[in-house]
Amino acid sequence: MSVANLFFQQCPFASVASLSTLSPFSRSAPSLRVSVKFTVSCSSLASPVTVLDRNVEKKVAERNEIRLGLPSKGRMASDTLDLLKDCQLSVRQVNTRQYVAEIPQLSNLEVWFQRPKDIVRKLVSGDLDLGIVGLDTVTEYGQGDEDLILVHDALDYGGCRLSLAIPKYGIFENINSLRELAQMPQWTSEKPLRVATGFSYMARKFMRENGLKHVSFSTADGALEAAPAMGIADAIVDLVSSGTTLRENNLKEIEGGVILESQAVLVASRKSLIHRKGVLDTTHEILERLEAHLRAIGQLMVTANMRGSSAEEVAERLLSHTSLSGLQGPTISPVFCKSDGRVAADYYAIVICVPKKLLYKSVQQLRAIGGSGVLISPLTYIFDEETPRWCELLSTLGL
Repeated sequence: MSVANLFFQQCPFASVASLSTLSPFSRSAPSLRVSVKFTVSCSSLASPVTVLDRNVEKKVAERNEIRLGLPSKGRMASDTLDLLKDCQLSVRQVNTRQYVAEIPQLSNLEVWFQRPKDIVRKLVSGDLDLGIVGLDTVTEYGQGDEDLILVHDALDYGGCRLSLAIPKYGIFENINSLRELAQMPQWTSEKPLRVATGFSYMARKFMRENGLKHVSFSTADGALEAAPAMGIADAIVDLVSSGTTLRENNLKEIEGGVILESQAVLVASRKSLIHRKGVLDTTHEILERLEAHLRAIGQLMVTANMRGSSAEEVAERLLSHTSLSGLQGPTISPVFCKSDGRVAADYYAIVICVPKKLLYKSVQQLRAIGGSGVLISPLTYIFDEETPRWCELLSTLGL
């Protein structure tokens, strides 16, 4: 018996697809010629998920170095390195073939380049202390482990969503919501809804919580968008950015079908933060640098001169416009000029921070209340007295 025949006997809901096949959902469905290669394994909604062994005692390894895990390849890897560089935390790698590097500004810290899912697994096992990965990866491979703590949940890159998608044609043509999908009479214990995904844990949990009882899953690596057209699956659960790939493969997202909104996050091991020397202090510094830079990205510093009788009178005019109030209020200082042999303050210099998207509006408002000589400067960092996320972390740790 061939390997293929053996596979399909053991996994009856999967079907063989040729390189050119007509969708099984409707005779009128578009014919798609597909040339793809991916592997599929099967499971049902009722079968257990392969999870990290919760019975293994997760100990903090006996080592002195603090370890930070970073993605080793792809767009997430390059964007992570760029962010750290912008925060004056450039990663120095002696040899690009090596998996270990350093950040000179952070003493006793090792950077380990790993696959994102391995970063999460090694945080749980205690082999890493900190990591930067996508929230989708943390959720899928962390599976609710209480030892994982989100230190920063919005690093502002790697944005995507984990979403359920179904064909636009056949029996799904008029299905536009998760509720409608769940109410379709086609799904039974003998003929479940077949879902192809690389996110079995989240997909299974999502289906169960939303009332889809008769569902089977195939874990696929590769071009998931081709699975429905090939007859291997009825729907897919996959990461979506713009949605272009779905549309080009005659698939659609549906109302209520978004499982998770994801972006890059900084995650840490609770045990490492509490028990390993130096991890908490290093986390504090990384967090402050990240927060200060990310907050500054959306702001510009505006300086202008304004004629006025006093600093208070100038402040009154500025504060009458909420977009000119700055972060905590305007900074106002006298501009001294010499006229008729005497020194007087006829003008006041004002300094405020303005959101980039409101820049032109703010300049117009400044002019309207007597501002002139308006100067615009980019901001690199905005440090608060203390970042709120640090206070939240200490509270989470009970410190």
